[in-house]
Amino acid sequence: MKSSVEPLKARRIYLLLRDRIVAGDLPPGGRLPGEPALAAEHAVSRVTVRRALDLLEKEGLVQRKPGSGTFVHDTRSVRPIVADLSNVLSHLIDMGRSTDVKLLSFGYVAPPEAIAESLGLKPGERVQRSVRVRLIDGEPFSYLTTHVPEWLGLTYSEAELAARPLLELIERSGVKTERATQAINATLAGPEPAAALDLEIGSPLLTLTRVVHDPSGRGVEHLHALYRPDRYSFHMDLVRIGDDGERRWSPALGRPRASDTTKTDKNKAGEKPTRGSRAIKQRS
Repeated sequence: MKSSVEPLKARRIYLLLRDRIVAGDLPPGGRLPGEPALAAEHAVSRVTVRRALDLLEKEGLVQRKPGSGTFVHDTRSVRPIVADLSNVLSHLIDMGRSTDVKLLSFGYVAPPEAIAESLGLKPGERVQRSVRVRLIDGEPFSYLTTHVPEWLGLTYSEAELAARPLLELIERSGVKTERATQAINATLAGPEPAAALDLEIGSPLLTLTRVVHDPSGRGVEHLHALYRPDRYSFHMDLVRIGDDGERRWSPALGRPRASDTTKTDKNKAGEKPTRGSRAIKQRS
């Protein structure tokens, strides 16, 4: 019984310390209390505390220095990617050129019924299915599973998909992407996504499902994306609209964000934006 309880206690301490680090209560470079102090504070053994610190170290949130203690790692230079929800399709290709991708699988299969329906496929029509992991600064942040109608998938090769953004390949074929629908939720990491994203099985993930359509309403891409919440977040600018008594929040479409304006000004000056100052848009 004790052997099953201890890992749960270790994870609880890990989550408590992680929340304090993310919230800034434990500043970068700050020293965590020693193992004996943490064990006494949480009424657990030092072995349990050590397990919790192992989880924090694996996530890159702390650095353990033998003989000195455990210190909060300065993660300020590794800012999470920010995706603009108010502008789904613009800048997708730009993001593809700012990050790296690892293609895990590529093939032609019969799609699940739900995906076939969302793409408007005919009975028996196959899809090109791929699984990719996207990285920034060498660290994985998204696990992408895409389904594209076979007639469209045949316009690009496996090597091209491993090197170029999917949306760019779709539009290269002459297909015009006009609109998309998407839903955002939360889930837990299964074995394959967990391994690809360097996480433990059962870790929390953000999930996004998007279907992209051409002007005729035909579905040209189904994307199911899983994101590490510590390396990816969603953003939307809002404005108040409507008459008095009926005012409501609405997406601020077409309004540049401060970080985007800064990026544009730097580009005009011939400078490249730094990793910490740019806001990278979502892509597929």
